[in-house]
Amino acid sequence: MTSLEQVAHRHDDSLKKTEANRVAPGSPILELKGLQKNYGYVQALKPATVTFLAGEIHAIVGENGAGKSTLIKLLTGVITRTAGEIFWCGQPVALATPNEAIARGINAVHQEVVLCPHLTVAANLFLGDEINRNGLMRKRQMEKTAQAVLDDLGFNLPAASTLSSLTIGQQQLVATARAAMRGTQFLIFDEPTAYLTRQESAQLFKLIRRLQSEGVTIVYISHRMEEVFELADRVSVLRDGTHVGTRLVGETNETELIALMINRSIEQIYHKVDIPLGETILETRGLSGPGFEDVSLSVRAGEIVGLYGLIGAGRSEFALGLYGRHPATSGEIHWMDKKVDIRNEHAAMDLGIALAPESRRDQGLCLNLPIGLNINLPVFRRLSRGPIISHALESANADQQIRNLSIKTPSRRVLVSSMSGGNQQKVVIGKWLSHGARLFIFDEPTVGVDVGTKAEIYRLFAMLLKEGAGIILISSYLPEVYELADRLHVFRRGRLVGSHDFHAASHEDVLAEAIGV
Repeated sequence: MTSLEQVAHRHDDSLKKTEANRVAPGSPILELKGLQKNYGYVQALKPATVTFLAGEIHAIVGENGAGKSTLIKLLTGVITRTAGEIFWCGQPVALATPNEAIARGINAVHQEVVLCPHLTVAANLFLGDEINRNGLMRKRQMEKTAQAVLDDLGFNLPAASTLSSLTIGQQQLVATARAAMRGTQFLIFDEPTAYLTRQESAQLFKLIRRLQSEGVTIVYISHRMEEVFELADRVSVLRDGTHVGTRLVGETNETELIALMINRSIEQIYHKVDIPLGETILETRGLSGPGFEDVSLSVRAGEIVGLYGLIGAGRSEFALGLYGRHPATSGEIHWMDKKVDIRNEHAAMDLGIALAPESRRDQGLCLNLPIGLNINLPVFRRLSRGPIISHALESANADQQIRNLSIKTPSRRVLVSSMSGGNQQKVVIGKWLSHGARLFIFDEPTVGVDVGTKAEIYRLFAMLLKEGAGIILISSYLPEVYELADRLHVFRRGRLVGSHDFHAASHEDVLAEAIGV
């Protein structure tokens, strides 16, 4: 018995075992019949009928706002349905609370990590099921067991480290390990590779196939079509809160699925236009700081500079140093051919540098504030008449960005926390468009957004470039930086290890540099 199986055995209960043993592989384990969720007059999920089979990998795809998040919340007991029926192992169930869902073996790994950042990795893995003896928590035993589980899964993570010290991608792997440890029978993954590189994604896929071989039913939600075709047995499509079809993966293709998702065709996802390069906006010379060392690169007007590497390779750390959040310790920054010292974020903003950070929820948005306030945050001085903010200017600026970016909302007064991931990303971008920056740093800008929104964001890049801005694009998704960047820099262990002009190197070359082979 492996370390994972030993720990998972501690979480098994008679309810899970009895119910799971009643369902043969390939038979319905979870059935949704006319499932519906309303918020007032808004139908977040229209009557949906979907069947999940025991032991299958069932993908769900759809645009942001299609109802995927609502479906996850209903299945995990976070919210209660308005209408419809849910059958688990052939029996009607309520799934009215998270505890009921967990007791039946239904768990989820969410796109945004929902663990405790101030606790260790081990403490997070055992949260709610700590090892105690004589009333005392056995911290060392938990760390030892947790490390064995992580090693067994192939996740190169330190069990004794504080969760907040890890990258977002590494935290996602911790959340995955926690779900796998709980003896689950039905596991939902919501955009699990959003912050993972290809190497880390391969580790995750290996775990998913391992769980499937042990009889676990996997629901896999992703905007990355290649992952759907690599992993899934069947795929269901949601559009505008409605289930529009389920297909065997072997009997469909990407073109059909996209047409079902958005009810229109996309001629070109990676929208790249040829723009003459202008003056050098930014240049770094031997820049070093926390997590990066001796980085020299430049960005010209009209240019996309791509940064690629494994998680923790130093890409985001370099961006934060450039932005003044974690100031550089040595080297030089030149802005418009003039040496500058960026010691804080205000200095970067005053120069004309904008950062759309890796984690939009934690670093890029004020979730408890309305859309309009989020959009206007960097420019309130411009919207003021002396010490008084002009309500007319404030409203006009927010409404303009909502229109320009096609943000789906009935009003600028809606809390940004209630929006889909794609629309939240548009709000992050919209506030910097208001600012009028010359250099835009986009760190994982299309994480968790659908193909339609991706195309909109790429067209937005083109608009910025035409207006004379430069872009630094950081992405763990190689096709994105490979197809969009005019110059691609590869990071490994905090250093630049390769630089290539557009399509001058192959995917294999770039990956080899990033991995170090």
